[in-house]
Amino acid sequence: MSKHLTLLALSTLVALAGCANSDTYSGDVYSANQAKTVQTVSYGTITATRPIKIQTSDDSVLGTIAGGVLGGVLGSAVGGGKGQDIATVAGAIGGAAAGKAAGDKLNQVDGVEIEIKKENGDSVVVVQKASPTFVPGKRVRMVQSAGKTNVAVVE
Repeated sequence: MSKHLTLLALSTLVALAGCANSDTYSGDVYSANQAKTVQTVSYGTITATRPIKIQTSDDSVLGTIAGGVLGGVLGSAVGGGKGQDIATVAGAIGGAAAGKAAGDKLNQVDGVEIEIKKENGDSVVVVQKASPTFVPGKRVRMVQSAGKTNVAVVE
């Protein structure tokens, strides 16, 4: 039974990791509330970039649960009696901590902090999903709506 539970926990964690949608942090994706709305367009030049990580969610509940179950199952396979009970609890706690850390890491997207000098002289910073097209000196188009900005390199 414990092997089935271990396999189920691992399968669930792997399946959920594949469900993360990082495209929403791209400049090519608009949210539904931005559709059919008037948006402001401005232009500028990239002056600097810095690689960053975008934490897509602070919710690592599934990783924590899967890690706790897996750790508890593995801990229960150690020893017998009170030692086994202690190993089960320790395994569950350690597994939950490891699962949360793994879930946090799975909820990260490679991003870029783009510093842009606008045509009016103002400088702004926009964080967006990383793209090799964002390099200093490139001219960009910024589309702003509802407090969100999408940046695209002008070719």
